[in-house]
Amino acid sequence: MHQRSLTGIGLAVAATACFAVLDTTVKTVGAVVSVLLVIWFRYLFHALAMTAWLLPRRGRAALRTAHPRFQLLRGVLLLSLSLLGFIALQRMPVGEFTAILMVTPLAVTLLGATLLDERVTAWQWLLVIGGFAGALLVVRPVGSDIGWAGLLPLAMVFLAACFQILTAKMARTEDPLTMHLYTGWVGALVASALLPFVWQAIPDGRTLALLVLVGVAGTVGHLLFIFAYQRAPASTIAPYLYAQIAFAMLLGWVVFDHTPGSIEMTGIALIVLCGAVSGWRTVRNRPVPIQPPED
Repeated sequence: MHQRSLTGIGLAVAATACFAVLDTTVKTVGAVVSVLLVIWFRYLFHALAMTAWLLPRRGRAALRTAHPRFQLLRGVLLLSLSLLGFIALQRMPVGEFTAILMVTPLAVTLLGATLLDERVTAWQWLLVIGGFAGALLVVRPVGSDIGWAGLLPLAMVFLAACFQILTAKMARTEDPLTMHLYTGWVGALVASALLPFVWQAIPDGRTLALLVLVGVAGTVGHLLFIFAYQRAPASTIAPYLYAQIAFAMLLGWVVFDHTPGSIEMTGIALIVLCGAVSGWRTVRNRPVPIQPPED
């Protein structure tokens, strides 16, 4: 395999590790402070870090965009994803949460057929049905401790698919780093407007350190993915995105002493199988990129 592609794969796997750290830290610190305060830290760090890094290199060109309304919509979508995700993480294990989100490429297939008027083959329908069946095994509406919270990542799958379709359309005219910059500021400004209603004092230095880690993990993770897609095609990277499930399950075991049961593991395996195959076919057949779920 070409060295550049290997570098892209390595960056993508490192990014999935960052997102697993992000979700685990959010679950930990969200038990101490308001979820909205966690979101505010995550996006403020993102916005300030990207501004400090990008503006000295590109100046005003970093702010140039042909579609400011789409930039706003993209930022609101990602903020909504974070809000739902951070709430869900307080009520369900990290590994199972991550596995359900990996149904997103399958949802992109369906939205591509709906919004882009694309034909969905019998194979694609089969993979979509299989992936959602796996998600139901993970959630288990009957006989599961997760309960209604399992519906939150399923709602996120739909929002994430919309986010990816919009990103694919914008990527034709917009610079990825500029999009990343605007996404951070939209999230930071909206969260700042809501923050006075839920503000609370940060109780100790450990909590502050965890909040900073949330910002670092989210920002670095997204940057690593941008760099990964610059070095390797999405079809090459897509199968390795499922490493995030392994990292999430490992951290869930280390930090929370939780391991999925046999039914959940069956559902996770089904999601990985159907999602990986569907993602590869999607990237091969059309220009909608398969990206990881965003937090």
